Amino acid sequence: MIVRRVRPEELPIAAAIYQKVLRETFTWLPAASHNAQVFLRDAREEEVYVAVLDQRIAGVAALYRRDSFLHSLYVDVRGAGVGKALLDHVAAAAPNALSLKCQTANAGARAFYAREGFKEVAEGNDGVPWVRMERPSTAWT
Repeated sequence: MIVRRVRPEELPIAAAIYQKVLRETFTWLPAASHNAQVFLRDAREEEVYVAVLDQRIAGVAALYRRDSFLHSLYVDVRGAGVGKALLDHVAAAAPNALSLKCQTANAGARAFYAREGFKEVAEGNDGVPWVRMERPSTAWT
């Protein structure tokens, strides 16, 4: 598996994975609320990474570098270490402690991030309840 920056021509594929995984996983929200255009809009301000497995994009992650914020991590191929590979790559690229927001109802993601050393540090609600999680950066300083 290779994790690397997305190529411009691959952004629609990354956006399609984002939309597909959201619609399959975030079943507590209306499917129409998950739109690939949101990913493409946000990608203009973020570093987008893809995991390539067997010559296909198997997952996508987006880092908002200024805040060391993992904005997106969506995996289309499960059980192959794609999520961990993307997370480790983004954590190494982040200049400070990596943080993220995870919807409270997303128990699977919360458990994954906890296994990877993230701690819940805050709670909030912007129409959907969420927790903010952090873990120290693995970047060299």
